[in-house]
Amino acid sequence: MNRLAALALACTAFLTSAIAAAQASPLLVKDAWMRQVPGADTAAVYLVLQNTGREPVIVTGARSSAAHHVMIHETMTAAGKTQMRHRDQLIIPPGERVEFKPGGLHLMLSGFTQQPAVGESVPLVLLLANGAEVPVEARVRPLSAQ
Repeated sequence: MNRLAALALACTAFLTSAIAAAQASPLLVKDAWMRQVPGADTAAVYLVLQNTGREPVIVTGARSSAAHHVMIHETMTAAGKTQMRHRDQLIIPPGERVEFKPGGLHLMLSGFTQQPAVGESVPLVLLLANGAEVPVEARVRPLSAQ
């Protein structure tokens, strides 16, 4: 009976590590930050995403315990008018990087559970099409930050 239990335990450990390895993401996150906007219920998060893998990485969304809603947005200017457009997903080709920056791509947080202060970090999770989740900590900077 002990041999059977040991075998079952070994198989469970092997499967657990195999599943974790299969869900590991080649997506690297760098320089995540956001501006503190005193009194506002929304703020944009900027960051750099790098796909270090051999397959495309598809970001399908994000969530945060610090805000009720998080969406991928892109700011675009056409015919002299600036608009924000929701993106359902973002595909990052192998070996490529995508920069979320002011005036372009960003994660829009709204409905803060508490107002973030300069110097704090806001937790986020990027959701990938393969089911993987990538944790992110966005550092809060002053409103004047670029």
